[in-house]
Amino acid sequence: MNETALEHALELQLFDRLKPELTSFCYRMLGSIDDADDAVQETFIRVWQSWNSFRQESSYKTWVYRIASNICLDKLRQANRRTRPVDFRDAETSIIAPSETLPDSSWIWPAPAFSENPEDILIRKDTLQLCFITLLQILPPRQRAVLILKDIFEWQSKQIAETLGMSQAAVNSALQRARETMGRAKSRSEEYRLMDAEPDQELLSRYVEAFEQFDIHALVALFHEEGHMSMPPFPMWVRGKDDLFKFFSLTRWHCDGSRFLSTTVNGGYPAFAQYVPSSDKSCLVPWGIHVIVMKEKKIFHIQNFINTKIFSRFGLPEQLDR
Repeated sequence: MNETALEHALELQLFDRLKPELTSFCYRMLGSIDDADDAVQETFIRVWQSWNSFRQESSYKTWVYRIASNICLDKLRQANRRTRPVDFRDAETSIIAPSETLPDSSWIWPAPAFSENPEDILIRKDTLQLCFITLLQILPPRQRAVLILKDIFEWQSKQIAETLGMSQAAVNSALQRARETMGRAKSRSEEYRLMDAEPDQELLSRYVEAFEQFDIHALVALFHEEGHMSMPPFPMWVRGKDDLFKFFSLTRWHCDGSRFLSTTVNGGYPAFAQYVPSSDKSCLVPWGIHVIVMKEKKIFHIQNFINTKIFSRFGLPEQLDR
């Protein structure tokens, strides 16, 4: 193997080691696993093209993160802030079948595991939960990058300054503002306060059973009095048992006969992939990924992410036999 081939092999090995952590950084920055994957791929291309210009004035890791950070910041300059339906507008007052959708780029989407490595999994997995990812998006992009690198990845201010092309004083100032903004947002978010609760496995099992049987009375009984359900890319969301009953009744034709597969999202949180009967009824096809937030042993929020494209990213099958 010649010297150039050896250099490229070393470069590939170094990048592969960083890739899981780098993907989780880009996901926290961008709120979409597809965008994070694109950012990491673009980072690799730029690293590959610029390898000969890397002179080790900083560490390889800092250099790669500088490239990835700039890519994320460029993407965020051209995009609106991602959010969730419950943060976008009020609950529906008139329950009808949903029809209006907004582009995928409008919403926060769940993410699969980035790595099998226990060390990668333990990097503040609470900061991967959907509620936290949503709160991060309220920060200006550069403040967001500083907060992620400092408070989640536990980098030193000097390394962050080198990565983001800022002075250490500017890093510390951005960090203070970001922490203040996040502190206020956390105090207003009930879902954030519910994040630490261990998932109730019995409640999850009852939800699967009620949904697969499409027993609407049993389904609605599982919800908290304040319970609600959202379904991006539909901006509409439904709150309260009466409206939930109306909504499930309206959508029975589509969901009856569904089957769930267990999966996990965002740091190992339990979730369910919903498969619905195909148009010719020959098999079951992907529909949405349900993530359940719980309060007082009841369902507080069902987030049904209706995005069949992300099923493959979670390693889920393209169809199920009936």
